[in-house]
Amino acid sequence: MLDMSWGEVMLIGGVALIVIGPKDLPKALRTLGQITTKVRRMAGEFQSQFNEAIREAELEEVRRDVEGVKRTVDAARPTFNPVDTIRNEIRSAVESRPGAGSKDAGVKDTGSFDVPRPTPEQQAAQMHGASASSAAEASPTTPGTKTETGPTP
Repeated sequence: MLDMSWGEVMLIGGVALIVIGPKDLPKALRTLGQITTKVRRMAGEFQSQFNEAIREAELEEVRRDVEGVKRTVDAARPTFNPVDTIRNEIRSAVESRPGAGSKDAGVKDTGSFDVPRPTPEQQAAQMHGASASSAAEASPTTPGTKTETGPTP
């Protein structure tokens, strides 16, 4: 604590014995011990209160950080739509594709990503357990496409 060697402690003890006297020395040491205990207790209380104040300040800082992140997420939520973002990226990639030099030059680009939906008759046939061949006959096919009904050899 005070970095005193045994020699220094003996020197202080000898001076105290001469100054205080052998009769009052035990009483003086007891009083010194009680004062030291009180000072240590007060220092411990101060340190614990200081640590508690630091924890509260850190907790408040973390709370403010969490609220800031929440506000950022809430503000970005209406503008961030991953489906629209992906759709726009695909659309821009398709539109920026050169049409003359590609291998799909003969395919007409409609600019639409709509998937043909089954007609109500096709849905009814699927729900009532119609065979795959009758569903394939009822579904419209695009010219130039080939429908496969089984594994190819």
